Amino acid sequence: MVTAGEPDHLADPSVRVSAWNVPNALTLVRIVLVPVFLWLLLAQGGDDAAHRVWAAVVFAVATGTDWLDGDLARRRGLVTDFGKVADPIADKALMGAALIGLSWLGELPWWITVVILFRELGITALRFWVIRHGVIPASRGGKLKTALQALGLVLLILPDLGPLHAIGMVVVYAAVAVTVVTGVDYVMRALRLRRDARAAR
Repeated sequence: MVTAGEPDHLADPSVRVSAWNVPNALTLVRIVLVPVFLWLLLAQGGDDAAHRVWAAVVFAVATGTDWLDGDLARRRGLVTDFGKVADPIADKALMGAALIGLSWLGELPWWITVVILFRELGITALRFWVIRHGVIPASRGGKLKTALQALGLVLLILPDLGPLHAIGMVVVYAAVAVTVVTGVDYVMRALRLRRDARAAR
């Protein structure tokens, strides 16, 4: 996820290959890891250091599979319609679990969770809405947003070691700012794409 730009791959051209392939298997692994991660994060009220370390490890591994499955699918020509739908579902489920879990534990303000999830779900819906008109490529801001979200959440998921959590909150606030700016930019580009497509017809 950290290096993949916008966390879904709807813009990738799909091909007629079996949905039973390694990239899609990695996407399914990410989905399976979501409840495992959430259980580790919330175990013993979120106060057990060992569980928090393992939760951070699972989160990091799961986010890493997003970069890996997308890279494999594109390089090996294994982009499928199933993968393009399942991938954003897996990403949003993982990100949502981390945000909601940390807010539930009182370690992340709920407004941050609402803002980020509203943007992520809204932009994904928008991508589906305009995909028939054309593709909006991931921006550098989208890549930065994804990296900041992942880094900030990993630091907050780890046991509270003082400086790390403080750094994590600074990174998350930066992620929120980039999230809002790139979300507005994406909406403007989507509306422009839809308008241009209608004019061309």
